[in-house]
Amino acid sequence: MLRPLCSGLAAKGLTANQVTGAALVLSLIYGAWIWFSNASQLCLMLMPLCLLVRMALNAIDGMLAREFDMKSRFGALFNEVADVLSDAALYLPFALITAPEHVVIIVFLAITAEMTGVMGPMIGAQRQYQGPFGKSDRAAFFGISGFLLGTDIIGPALFGIALWAALILSIVTIGNRVKGALKEGSQP
Repeated sequence: MLRPLCSGLAAKGLTANQVTGAALVLSLIYGAWIWFSNASQLCLMLMPLCLLVRMALNAIDGMLAREFDMKSRFGALFNEVADVLSDAALYLPFALITAPEHVVIIVFLAITAEMTGVMGPMIGAQRQYQGPFGKSDRAAFFGISGFLLGTDIIGPALFGIALWAALILSIVTIGNRVKGALKEGSQP
């Protein structure tokens, strides 16, 4: 569905790095809105829409890079750093709702999971994407949580319990990525 849009963007001269930058700016602005509105119901309710746009931009930047010969070493680094910064900008404001230490730990573990994934090539493996709580899963978790909190379907207490599950799943993800990289890296 995004391919025609990619073709149009490429024809207009937009680059993969510009799309990556747009996703980062969107995340920073939206995260600031959540923070400065003190996690208003409207911000939280619209979180799935923001994350859907962000994930679409992430897919578009990858397609532009691969299909329109825009791959670069800078782009690969920028993409990974922008993803981690975007996650932090969007998810840290959830600390205003409940269990701030859990939210901070989950963001820290998300950064660790992504770092673990990108370090695979250092030991002769591919970039690791194992779950169960990768980038898309985190986006789904925080998007759904934001919507449910914003519409008062769940409250801060239930969200606090859900954060425990996210924390455990984050640790499992890191373990799976380490195991995957070591297993793949040890093969000739």
